[in-house]
Amino acid sequence: MANSSYKKQPNLKLFSGRSNPKLAQEISKCLGVNLSGIIIKDFSDGEIYVKIQESVRGDDVYIIQPTSDPVNQNLMELLIIIDALKRASAERINVIVPYFGYARQDRKVSGREPISAKLSANLLARAGAFRVLTLDLHASQIVGFFDCLVDHVLAVKVLADHVLRELVEKEHQEEKKLIVVSPDVGGVSRARAFAKRLNQAPMAIIDKRRSKKALNRTQTLSLIGNVEGKTCIIYDDIIDTAGTVSQATELLLREGAQEVFACATHGVLSGQGSQNIRASKIKKLIITDSIALSEEKKCEKIETISVAALLAEAISRIHHGESISSMFKAS
Repeated sequence: MANSSYKKQPNLKLFSGRSNPKLAQEISKCLGVNLSGIIIKDFSDGEIYVKIQESVRGDDVYIIQPTSDPVNQNLMELLIIIDALKRASAERINVIVPYFGYARQDRKVSGREPISAKLSANLLARAGAFRVLTLDLHASQIVGFFDCLVDHVLAVKVLADHVLRELVEKEHQEEKKLIVVSPDVGGVSRARAFAKRLNQAPMAIIDKRRSKKALNRTQTLSLIGNVEGKTCIIYDDIIDTAGTVSQATELLLREGAQEVFACATHGVLSGQGSQNIRASKIKKLIITDSIALSEEKKCEKIETISVAALLAEAISRIHHGESISSMFKAS
């Protein structure tokens, strides 16, 4: 993994937007490269002003900006930063988007709907992004939406290593009692990769039917698999309102599970998400810092681990023309 022992990278400059400056600071420490100066402020009418505070002519620049809540503001801010760097003659503009907003709007479910993930990808490329580095896209085919280079990295190893270290070694859970649960049929391949990292743990699947009357709400759940006496780990890419994970926890406990944990890369936790986790029977939710977790969303059941070292290593490999895919080969 990347660490602070890295030598300073020639012609590499890091910039951070306002979406997740703490993660940007951690990435800069891992790389041993200071964040470059940038001024970002809002005019009284809500327009965003950006000023690059040093020369970037001929440099490879990397902008760290998840397009999380407020999605539209953070996306627009990122576009303006890209434009400022392009007009300052940066050689290559690499955009680090740990959480890619609008990723769940990746297809038309019915007529007269937008494909907002494609629109967002178009905006980044047209603004001047040479490459996008992103983490755990909601659907891997979104990579094909971009008209620029894309590196799609995965947090599965970081999360699995944390579970093995903290849950199995420290809490002395029996590894044979662990079972990975996919919260829906669409997430089976994602959960399978996680189970493989947990020394080929068995799997179960929850079949959910969404309500036609309300977005982000689940109507009914049913279980495929046997979880009796098991420690369940629900694995997903995004935890949003936490309605599904709360209902899934209830179902797994009714089916005889001993206890239930959840892991997800992106802790969106919109609306009552954090309160739903607090009120649920879930033992712990483990998320990454791809999205900055505000103080009001923090609770004793939510644990955050960092993907700074993972992203720093990916940045270093990109800068030196090394393989990204080799980072994720199972040992």
